[in-house]
This record gives sequence, C-alpha cells and structure tokens, in this order.
Amino acid sequence: METAENPPPRPDGSVPATVIGLDIGGSKTRGVRFEDGLPVRDESTGSSNVQNVSRETAAKNLAQLFALIGGGTVDRVLAGAGGIDTDADARALAELIEPHVPGAQVTVVHDSRLLLAAGGASTGVAVIAGTGSAAWGKNAAGEEARAGGWGFLLGDEGSGYWLGREAVRHSLRRMNKGLEPDGLTTALLESCGVDDPNKLIALFHSEDTDRRYWAQRASAVVETAREGLETSRQLLDQAGRDLAELAAQPVRQLGLRGPVILGGGLGMNVETLQTAFRAGLATHGITDVRVLEQEPVFGVMRIVGELP
Repeated sequence: METAENPPPRPDGSVPATVIGLDIGGSKTRGVRFEDGLPVRDESTGSSNVQNVSRETAAKNLAQLFALIGGGTVDRVLAGAGGIDTDADARALAELIEPHVPGAQVTVVHDSRLLLAAGGASTGVAVIAGTGSAAWGKNAAGEEARAGGWGFLLGDEGSGYWLGREAVRHSLRRMNKGLEPDGLTTALLESCGVDDPNKLIALFHSEDTDRRYWAQRASAVVETAREGLETSRQLLDQAGRDLAELAAQPVRQLGLRGPVILGGGLGMNVETLQTAFRAGLATHGITDVRVLEQEPVFGVMRIVGELP
C-alpha cells in the first residue's frame, strides 16, 4: 500500500511540489500540506461543508484552516467533501477555496473517493460511516456508482446521526410504555444534560441541536454496547448491516468483487459494527472487506498521482 510517505507518481512521473489535501466532513475540516509528497503540516477546524453549515461559516472555517497550514505557493488543492453530487456542488466549494491559494489548481471530489485511495486502492467501493453515511465505487473501466449520501432527512442509515436518533426513539418508546429508563436511556440523558426522556422531544427539535449534535450522541450507544447492553449491540448490528446493503449496490452495479473499504469515525473504531458489516457483505458473496487504517486525507496524493 502506498502511503503519504510513498506517494504514487503522476502519469508523467512527477509529483507536484506543494499539495494541500482537505477532508471536509460534517463535523470538521482537516487539512494536510504535502511538500514533495510528504506531509509537513496537519491541522483541523470546524466543518466547511455548506450542506452542514452556512456558506459564511464554511468560508470562516476555511480561512482559519489556511491560516494554520499556510497558503503561499501551492500547486494543487484536492478537497474531498460529502454532498458533492453535481459539478455545481464542486464548483461552489472550489470558489470558497480558491482565494486562499491563488494560481493553484483546485479539484473537488466526493469524500468517499479519498477513503478508497487512503485504503491503497484505485478500484473498489468505499463506505463512509461517520456523521452521515455513503458508498462510492469505481471499476477498472473508470465507471463510477454511488449509493446513499442523501443526507439525514432521506437516509444516512448506519451513521452517527442515525444511531443518535434511534437512541432517542428507543428512549421515547420505553417512556410511552411506562418502563423505567434502561442503560441506554440513562447514558443518553446524561450525554444530553436532561433528566427526563420526555425532554428529549423538545431537545431533538430545538434549533440549538443539529445533525452533528445527535451524531455525537452515538457514543451513548457505543459505550453501553461495550458494557454489554443487548439493545445497544442490536443497534450497532443493524447499522453494520445497513451499511453492508449500501456497499452492495455499487459492487453489483460495477461488477466488482472488492475491495470494500470501511471508513469514517464509526467505521474505523467500532468493532461490533465492523463485524456486522462483514457479515452483511458475506451474504452477498463479498469477502474482500477492509477497515481503513489511515485517515482519508492521506489518500490525496494517490488521487493527485492519477489525475491528468
């Protein structure tokens, strides 16, 4: 596997002198500055994804990030972001980046493409399980296919947001049945700073909580599952299987046998979810399943090396 320390060359054999890679997620923006293929600075700020924050906030966070990693002479910027569904989406984000790197070539791709590259693959399917969820794949003919990535109102099954919302629904169902709070409800209430499941309703619909807030509540599910709570383990199992179904779609469409690479904060760190993900894909005959071992932003140099 190539790494940031051993980037693939461009088609002409060269590597751009200065490249800035951006991984723009629902909760944060991570930027790495590469000099001659090697990472020399690595910084993070708040999200600059305009599907999650206002354009003003996105611009402010990008300005802060470039102040940290430096602008100056930059040959290329490659940014991966969720919600890049059209050329117009990519152009809108590029316009926020370009003022910080005058003269640089700016390329914007869907963030799942970073994940596949960071997994050391040029073809296959990448699955993001973080604040949201999505799958993206490419085959040797250059054909691409995607599944999910519709946002929290339409999908995001298996994501942090989905787990947080399901924890709230679980707690409210117990309340309606007159049952005492169980371990998951207790952990959720503590995480939210409220003392009654009934208060979760107003909190969920409050302007003070957003998609990222509820995605962070997934930690209550993960922690109680590790303590042995069956309800929480079942939620993680369902999340893994939902993600497997998401991955199976582009695998079929592209005629692939693998690899399928799982990334994102949940995907990389929650063993119960990983086990269910592998089991779900096995039912489709897909056994080349990998968990990402380095952050997606370190796939930037592989992608740059493949670009014309």
